[in-house]
Amino acid sequence: MKRILFAAATAMLVMPLVPTMVNAGPIESACLRSDRPNATRALCRCIDSVAQRNLTRAEQRRAASFFRDPQLAQDVRMSKSDRDNAFWARYRAFGAAAEQTCTGR
Repeated sequence: MKRILFAAATAMLVMPLVPTMVNAGPIESACLRSDRPNATRALCRCIDSVAQRNLTRAEQRRAASFFRDPQLAQDVRMSKSDRDNAFWARYRAFGAAAEQTCTGR
């Protein structure tokens, strides 16, 4: 029992020290890993916050993949699929909202 209590107490003390990347969404994580020079933690967190309000979790993961491979975004944009076109419309709306919300950070 003492071990369990010690482990719980230790976890409570250590958890605030765990980097915020643990709680980062897929967009924030991809943004922070990107090679973009303006990708600050504050900007990436802001963009992720907008993504959480505008895209489903699956759409966020899909959009995050564009950071690694921009060609994927181009493929979706040029796709003739109704599903891809619907996603692209939501992605563009997210991009506009992120730009409006996060500009100047």
